[in-house]
Amino acid sequence: MFCQFLLLLLLSVGVSAVEVQRPRGVPLSKRQFYEEGKPFTCLDGSRTIPFDRVNDDYCDCQDGSDEPGTAACPNGSFHCTNAGFRPTFIPSSRINDGICDCCDTTDEYNSGATCQNTCRELGRKERESLQKMAEIAKEGFLLKQQLIHEAKRGLEDKKAKLGDVQGSKKDMEAKVEALRTVKEAAEQPERAAKERHLKSWEDQKALIQKEKESARMAEVFLELDDDADGFVSVPELLSHSELDPDADGSFTEAEAQGLLGGVDKVDTVAFESIWNNVKEKYMSESNADTPAPEETSREEINEPVSDNESDQYPDDDIPEDEDDDDEEDEDDDRDEHDYKIPPTARTEEKKDDDEGAMPPYDQETQNLIDAAQKARDEFDEAERALREVDDQIRNLEKEISFDFGPSSEFAYLYSQCYELTTSEYIYRLCPFNRVTQKPKFGGSETNLGSWGKWAGPEDSIYSVMKYEHGTGCWQGPSRSTTVKLTCGKETVVTSTSEPSRCEYLMEFTSPAVCQEPPSLEISSHEHQEL
Repeated sequence: MFCQFLLLLLLSVGVSAVEVQRPRGVPLSKRQFYEEGKPFTCLDGSRTIPFDRVNDDYCDCQDGSDEPGTAACPNGSFHCTNAGFRPTFIPSSRINDGICDCCDTTDEYNSGATCQNTCRELGRKERESLQKMAEIAKEGFLLKQQLIHEAKRGLEDKKAKLGDVQGSKKDMEAKVEALRTVKEAAEQPERAAKERHLKSWEDQKALIQKEKESARMAEVFLELDDDADGFVSVPELLSHSELDPDADGSFTEAEAQGLLGGVDKVDTVAFESIWNNVKEKYMSESNADTPAPEETSREEINEPVSDNESDQYPDDDIPEDEDDDDEEDEDDDRDEHDYKIPPTARTEEKKDDDEGAMPPYDQETQNLIDAAQKARDEFDEAERALREVDDQIRNLEKEISFDFGPSSEFAYLYSQCYELTTSEYIYRLCPFNRVTQKPKFGGSETNLGSWGKWAGPEDSIYSVMKYEHGTGCWQGPSRSTTVKLTCGKETVVTSTSEPSRCEYLMEFTSPAVCQEPPSLEISSHEHQEL
């Protein structure tokens, strides 16, 4: 664009050398509407006036078109020819206001202001600047051609690689299925061997438990057989009140007889059949002789206090603080011991201790387990490799189909990141991925937006990138970033700003944006006009 503008600027210098007569303040493009000697029709068509009323310092047309060279109309405009520089328009109110607005001084023709024509100097400086920009554009365009060539070659390589990877995927899928079959075949005897081992262990535990149960039953029988006559009788049961079936505090002979299966006494053989009736409630006589801690405490608590208890200690000898501490310690001890392990839990723990852990597998079973584990490892490794291939295929397909510009000139930006450090933050642009902001002196990274789309105008859509749905602002929208791309020999982030809350703007130069510059040669005829 600037190169085209430079051509227009150079041509305007040549044209301006040939003076074309027209009323003051009228641009050359509208000269045909101002023909001296003919009536003038307002440009909005509202009325027609004699030509001598043009620039007579009186506003006749509503659009101000009859006073292009005076300040008579508030809505008028004055055309600065600015030969040698850019022509421009200024509001007619600035005409003859004592301030030089046009570089050719034509706006101050009757104010007495001392103005210098600076158009040619301004034009020279701008042409030099534009010439440098044109050179940058030319070099950038050459780099762009290299990028396009590399992108084309890279695309061909990726397509070839995709074909190779897709071909290898079929082989890997076949390998995975073959290893799956091997794994399943190895796991079947492993599972059967483990089940046999577990069943053998369960049978062994059941046998141990049965032996323990028989030993306990014999022990209880001997304890119940007070007279050692080889029988457990009703009177002998009645001495164990804990066996009362309904626990109503009255253990009757009928209830005892019921526990014995309806008979008055049983021998060791018959006792086995009624063992289930008594084993859960039976309390060994050796344990019954020792009062439970709770009962002892209860008796001590309920013991009547002597009237003379206070006389046991002289007033001066009563340790006040120590009594309080002792009571607290006793309360703590009582709290610690109040919780008792449930009998079933104690039984299970003891059972595990007695029975021990499951014995190790025999060598044959261990060999089957090792073989199955090896098959599993090989299958898992092959399956992992297949997943990696799937990821690789997806990434290649995504990159191949991605819109990197008309000639894939922006493909080189893929998987790259560029940073700009300011006084407070480090900004990071990863094209086609996301934009982030991180405090310069430590802190967490903030997402300023993820890749959205190309968002330039219709005739230059690849000049703007849009990154959306970043980290949400406090009580505000999600952050987003607009990246404006301009032509440059280097790929670099040149500036960042936040023109609106949570909406960021980045300037980014890249040779991929450069367009082929037009020729800046000026014909000999144009040189003569200049």
